[in-house]
Amino acid sequence: MRFILLPLLLAAPLAQADDLFTKIDSAPKSEFWLDSGFATAHFDSDKDLNGANKGLGAEYRFNGTTAATLGRFYNSDRQWSNYAGVIWQPYAVGPVRVGLAIAAFDGYPNMRDGGWFPAVIPTLTYEYQRVGLNVGIIPTYKDRLYGGISFQLKFKLFE
Repeated sequence: MRFILLPLLLAAPLAQADDLFTKIDSAPKSEFWLDSGFATAHFDSDKDLNGANKGLGAEYRFNGTTAATLGRFYNSDRQWSNYAGVIWQPYAVGPVRVGLAIAAFDGYPNMRDGGWFPAVIPTLTYEYQRVGLNVGIIPTYKDRLYGGISFQLKFKLFE
């Protein structure tokens, strides 16, 4: 896991302490990103969970701190899931945006019988020109949802 997070840490520029933590400007934007599915490293690695969560999604960043997002992926329980919500990231640590994905998900058989449910997921994002990476830290919820760290590639189509 450390070797996956290492590039994010190495990408942070050497900066003075007051420049390391910044508040992101919420000025209007218009960016459209195409997102992949997820690669998930589950905390419960002894269970036979699907970590190759193929899928497709999209993000539309309408201001500097907030993006609407939606998509579909093959989840950890080997069922198809849909999601829709917002990614709110008002702060940055170096070049890494920090915030939350606030969304609704479906398709998990042990959670509301596969129906829709809300979730709040701490989310980090690193972007360089037209390529980016979303990293979600998914909490475990009883025996209904399996936690882990999910990685999602994204590609900027236009701004």
